[in-house]
This record gives sequence, C-alpha cells and structure tokens, in this order.
Amino acid sequence: MTVSIHGGHPGLVELLVDGKETGRVPLRGHRPQVLTGELPTDPPLPVIVRVVPGPGTPRCTAVIDGAETLMSPRAF
Repeated sequence: MTVSIHGGHPGLVELLVDGKETGRVPLRGHRPQVLTGELPTDPPLPVIVRVVPGPGTPRCTAVIDGAETLMSPRAF
C-alpha cells in the first residue's frame, strides 16, 4: 500500500494498493485528507488512510481492521 502526494496546482493525494489506484482526493493545502480503499484479501479488507500533508514531512496513518498504524515516509 502506497500513498502518493502530488504537489502543484491542483495537488492530489492517491492511494495505491499493489500498484493500482484505489482512491484519490484533491490536495487542499496542509489540511488533513482521508482516503478509503480495500486490501486484496479474501474477503477484501477495508482500509482507511489519514493523510496530513504538512507543514514539514507528510504523515500517513492506515486503519485496518480497527488497528491504526503509522506509515513510513519515503521521498521519490
């Protein structure tokens, strides 16, 4: 699972699962965003990703089956 944050005008936040886009929302400055998707398990498992794009390093938290996990940032 990957969250990509694209700056520019307009900015965009994408949720990728196994390299496929499963969610996207417009980037609205430094305001937190929420994306939803599914993990390809049997049965599919819903996931909620909370994104805080800034200021500073973006922070992403995944909520899967009620458990909240901080995702590690990587610059590309």
